Amino acid sequence: MPPSPDAGPAPTVDQATVDQATVDQATVDLLGLLAYGELTAFERMATDARMSPTVADKIALAKMAAAEFAHFQAISDELDRLGVDRELAMAPFIAPLTAFHNSTAPADWLESLVKAYVGDNIAADFYREIAARLPSPSRELVLKVLDDTGHAAFAVERVRAAISANPTVAGRLALWARRLVGEALTQAQRVGVDRDALTGLLVGVGDLEALAAIFNRIMAAHGRRMAALGLSA
Repeated sequence: MPPSPDAGPAPTVDQATVDQATVDQATVDLLGLLAYGELTAFERMATDARMSPTVADKIALAKMAAAEFAHFQAISDELDRLGVDRELAMAPFIAPLTAFHNSTAPADWLESLVKAYVGDNIAADFYREIAARLPSPSRELVLKVLDDTGHAAFAVERVRAAISANPTVAGRLALWARRLVGEALTQAQRVGVDRDALTGLLVGVGDLEALAAIFNRIMAAHGRRMAALGLSA
């Protein structure tokens, strides 16, 4: 799944304050969610490579797609270590992720880059907040999987170059990015409603101010990403 280098370090909490059964189910849920997310990211990047305007861009996306599949394999290995069937772990998230990607299919190369950089990273920031509350070694694996695979710099460079060449595309891409954020938040909300263990960890933060701080961190990171692209948030 594409990275979020601007999100900053995820918060830490006292693990003893979170019910262990909730943590265990949340670990399986988050790993299943990320496994399917990485698998679809691999598929999407391979597909998006066909829209690449140059061979160099096609090669770059192919390398990123390979990195996403390596992430999928790493998460699958962790599920195996935990004695969890990977397909069963992924199953609850197929419908919401498929709905999200079907409703946000990019129309062209630039929209695909904005989706990977902006839309996917909103979700990744949310996953980081949850991962910070998981036990080791699953926590470290999730945070590593969510690290930068090179897509961030690639997307920023290509989108800024396109805007420089044709400033009129900025407005269209900004509207597209806003739509992506709305759809991503709706997807996260749907997953939260269906998977109590994941939201249970965030509720375990303890108070509304802490939850507001989580939301503010996510939106601040989004604002920085939009600025990096040269788009208005």
